[in-house]
This record gives sequence, structure tokens and C-alpha cells, in this order.
Amino acid sequence: MSRLRSLAINADGFAFDPTTGDSFTLNPTGLLILNGLREDLDADAIAARVAERFEVSADEAARDVTDFLDTLRTFRLL
Repeated sequence: MSRLRSLAINADGFAFDPTTGDSFTLNPTGLLILNGLREDLDADAIAARVAERFEVSADEAARDVTDFLDTLRTFRLL
């Protein structure tokens, strides 16, 4: 989680990893998920936020969160 906390993220979803020098852009869903992780929320709580904010089903929100977490693991951010 410390790498997530060290990311510099602006309100538009641009993120910079000072550890690697990598930068990337988050879509609104990714930004909401990443901010939830940085607040120490669990996947279920984050999925509930996604479902509410983007008016999607709980299943779709849970799938989006799981997919995003997998991506973060791929990039060794989790």
C-alpha cells in the first residue's frame, strides 16, 4: 500500500509514481477506486461507492474493482 500512498495524483486522474518515474492516466472509475484504496477502504466498500457514483449494478461495480486491483498488481502497485 505504501507505493499507492506515494503516488502523486491530480484531480483529473494523472498519476505519477516517484519510485519508478512512471506516469499514467486514470479514468473516473479508476480514480475513485484508487482514492478508496488510499483511504484504506476494502473492495466491497469501494464497489459500493462505484455502484452509487456511476449508477451501475453491484455486480458490475465489483467486477470493475476486481479488474482494477488485478491491474494494480500487474504493475506491482499492490
